[in-house]
Amino acid sequence: MGKKVNPRVFRLGLSERWRSRWFAHKDYAKFLQQDILIRKFLQVELKEAGVDRVEIERNRGEIIINIIAAKPGVIIGRGGAGIEELKAKVVRKILGKGIKLQVNVTEVQSANLSANVIIQNIKEDIEKRMPYRRTMKQNIEKVMKAGAKGVRIKVAGRLNGAEIARRETLSEGSIPLQTLRANIDYSRGVANTIYGVIGIKVWIYKGEYFDKSIKPKENIKVPQKTVKLFNKDKAVSLASLTKTTGEHPSKTLKKVSKK
Repeated sequence: MGKKVNPRVFRLGLSERWRSRWFAHKDYAKFLQQDILIRKFLQVELKEAGVDRVEIERNRGEIIINIIAAKPGVIIGRGGAGIEELKAKVVRKILGKGIKLQVNVTEVQSANLSANVIIQNIKEDIEKRMPYRRTMKQNIEKVMKAGAKGVRIKVAGRLNGAEIARRETLSEGSIPLQTLRANIDYSRGVANTIYGVIGIKVWIYKGEYFDKSIKPKENIKVPQKTVKLFNKDKAVSLASLTKTTGEHPSKTLKKVSKK
């Protein structure tokens, strides 16, 4: 039997970073619960902003929340009023007083290459009672036009209100899940409908990771073959012989040996 592994967890420490970066001895459970509550709260509060991911960092008495979204203007608001209001809500409902909170908002490079944003689009369409198959096809076209090398979308539940639940999968391109150097974005979500819950999963293959900062090595000295001349007790390189005579090294060696 094949084992299904979360593609992001499978690549942690190699091509993926941890989304929560902090260390704790005694308060580990408390901090973990806070991170889960913060993410759930932001997903509900900022559903119109198209949140791609939320990264949380902790220092002594300070929490830094980095929000990567498709529409950062919706979060920031006029003159940064939206961020201040968001900070106040997070502190009041989750963290409590006495903790410094910093919120940074950045724009995702390509919204159509974000699995989380695609999940939210499909969720909205299904909740509006649009045909699930048409929604899946439209989103696959968006992703492929944005430059992806492959995409797979899976939905499961009482599709179109059917009495018997089933699952449907549509895909295009390649999804190399076992290749560790493959850049695969994965997300899952739930659409709440009047006839039940429909689960959604999305895999997007963006290409392979390569370290572009590594440059090819230059000015490497190639080892040269040497030959001992009979009349002199010195080693002369073939390259120097070729330069002086202008002939192929084998011809030069024959002439030298005859002398």
